[in-house]
Amino acid sequence: MFCPQCGQQQVSGIVRFCSRCGFPLDGVIQLLSAGGMLPVYQNPDEPVKISARRKGVKQGGMLLLAGAVLVPLFGVMTSFSNSTFLEILTAFAAIICFVGGPLRMLYAAVFEEGAPNPFRPPRPYVPVPAPPHQFNPHVQQSALPPQPGPPPSWRSRPITAELVHPPSVTENTTRLLDRDERKE
Repeated sequence: MFCPQCGQQQVSGIVRFCSRCGFPLDGVIQLLSAGGMLPVYQNPDEPVKISARRKGVKQGGMLLLAGAVLVPLFGVMTSFSNSTFLEILTAFAAIICFVGGPLRMLYAAVFEEGAPNPFRPPRPYVPVPAPPHQFNPHVQQSALPPQPGPPPSWRSRPITAELVHPPSVTENTTRLLDRDERKE
C-alpha cells in the first residue's frame, strides 16, 4: 500500500500513519477493504431510520391493539348508558381498528418500499458514453483515449539527497570577526 499524500510505500497494511508525512491511513485501509466504497458512519445517538414498510406494519399493529382496548371499553360504557351515540362509536371503532389495522399492515407489506438488502452488492458504475464527434479529415485524431495528468493535489516527492546542511557556528563567527577587522 502507498500513502495517498506522499507516495511512500508502507511496510504493512496495519500501519496507522505514514512513516514519511504522518498522514492517517485508517480511512485508506477501510476504503481499500470495502472495495473502494466509502463506509457510512452513523452517530450512535442518532435514532435508526426504519423503512416505510416496517413503519406501515407498525401502524397497522398499533391500530389493531388500540381496537383491542377501545372496543371493549366503549362496549362497557354503552351497556351502562344505553346511548345510541356510544353504540355507533363502538361499531366504528371496531370496523376501523379490526379491519383497518390488518388492511394497513397488508398494504405496507405489499406496496411500500422495504429496507435495502445489506447482502445485495450495489449496482456497478457504468459510465455514460460520450457522444460521437464529427469526423474532420483535416484534423488528425488519435485512436487512444487522452492521457490523464497528475491529480491537482499531487506533490512531487522531496529529494532528500539535496538538503543543504546549515553552516557551522565557527564559520559565522569567523565572518563576523573578519568584518570587524576590516572596519578598523
